[in-house]
Amino acid sequence: MLIILLVGFLFYDSNARLVTREYVLRYANLPEPFDGYRIVVLSDIHATEFGNGNKRLIAKVAQARPDVIVIAGDLIDFNEKKPIEDQIAIAETLVEGLGPIAPVYYITGNHEWDRRIGGPRELLQMLEEKGVCVLRNAYSLLEEGAASIMLAGTDDPNGPADMIKPDEFVGRIREAEGDGFIVMLEHRNNNLELYSGLGVDLVLCGHAHGGVIRLPFTDGLIGPQRDWFPTHTSGVYTMGNTDMLVSRGLGNSWGIPRLLNNPQIVVAVLVVDS
Repeated sequence: MLIILLVGFLFYDSNARLVTREYVLRYANLPEPFDGYRIVVLSDIHATEFGNGNKRLIAKVAQARPDVIVIAGDLIDFNEKKPIEDQIAIAETLVEGLGPIAPVYYITGNHEWDRRIGGPRELLQMLEEKGVCVLRNAYSLLEEGAASIMLAGTDDPNGPADMIKPDEFVGRIREAEGDGFIVMLEHRNNNLELYSGLGVDLVLCGHAHGGVIRLPFTDGLIGPQRDWFPTHTSGVYTMGNTDMLVSRGLGNSWGIPRLLNNPQIVVAVLVVDS
């Protein structure tokens, strides 16, 4: 009986208790005014609520003291039994709570583009009306004093077939802004080699749900393609001069409960490496 209670508690805790994880990332080319800059990453929410009106999640984000908040896709869920109108209402309440904390940026994930929910048009319209900066293969300048860095964001590959490709997208940023510091907001966790070759400094992503079940000495048990023992599911991975920070995400759409893998708020702390 004690074992059953313990297992039940572990499953409950692994799916309900929010955790915050900070990662300090050092860069020699980061402009000095951005030393200590804090980016909160929320990924794979999947229409999940943590407390009434997502109050627990909003409070945790506020405690993280972000300079900006980024939502890395899968804000809604095509497998969710809630009607899409209810899911958009959950997202609306969430961004209304996040907006007063810090500027909010958003990219689409694969779930937003699923035909079963009719695409993301209504969601995107609501987000823009609420003051969220929607990055659809676009970028925004983050400014501190006279210095700036680029926050770029891609549509998920499930989006329009004629969307701009990453190499052309980064090329356009370089042509317009020169050789500055780029943070790329990308839903999927499998493009480190691509962005390293393009000279992107930091990639922020999710998609893998931390491997759903975290076992010792593994990077999770189940991957996004239902593959066993996936890689690049949680934390920082580096190739060349590019870091990729992968969030374990917050919600769950796979029908398999999270285990030893709490819903996660990620904080990227940018530091000048002198």
